[in-house]
Amino acid sequence: MEPVVLPPEFTPLRRKPVQQRSAKRVEKMLDACAELLDEIGYDALTTTLIAKRAEVAVGSLYQFFPDKRAVVQALTQRNLEQFMASVQERMSAVDPDHWWDVVDGLLDVYLCMHREQPGFSKVHFGDVVDTRLLDSRRDNNTVVADSLTALVGAQIDLPEEEIAMPVSIAVESADALLKLAFRRDPQGDAQIVDETKHLIKVYLESRFGA
Repeated sequence: MEPVVLPPEFTPLRRKPVQQRSAKRVEKMLDACAELLDEIGYDALTTTLIAKRAEVAVGSLYQFFPDKRAVVQALTQRNLEQFMASVQERMSAVDPDHWWDVVDGLLDVYLCMHREQPGFSKVHFGDVVDTRLLDSRRDNNTVVADSLTALVGAQIDLPEEEIAMPVSIAVESADALLKLAFRRDPQGDAQIVDETKHLIKVYLESRFGA
């Protein structure tokens, strides 16, 4: 999706699937990877296990991915694209001046993915594997923040430089607090989630207006 700001040359794939059949096979590998991450975690994950769960030959997996890290990279990129698509849909349905609705919707998308998206709770946007899994030039939270900055910039009439830093601070703060919420409760501690929404709302209102 357009607002996901990744470098043009970025791809964890050895080669991109051209035929629909190959694309579906790659998707099956990513789905299998996500399921296994939930079940056994990243450290125990292997390409052999991914191929077996996806019901493909290991050699077929290696045609597209050099190792398990690359599979998780592709899964994380897919998660980010899904996250940004859902956020964009939420933002297009609310008044951009009402930051409570924007923050509430954005964090709800993250919470929903954490609870329901296979593998997401284990790697989030890649930080469990590598803080620069999505882009070797930027840490993962910066990739997310840059994507959100592009999205917010299309919604409000402010220069990008006035948007980027507040969004980055909000992303870092929400990331740390929501991780705490899920350490306290597998479904996300409701009180910490509510306090996180309030904190981010107040902060963004102080920068973008109420």
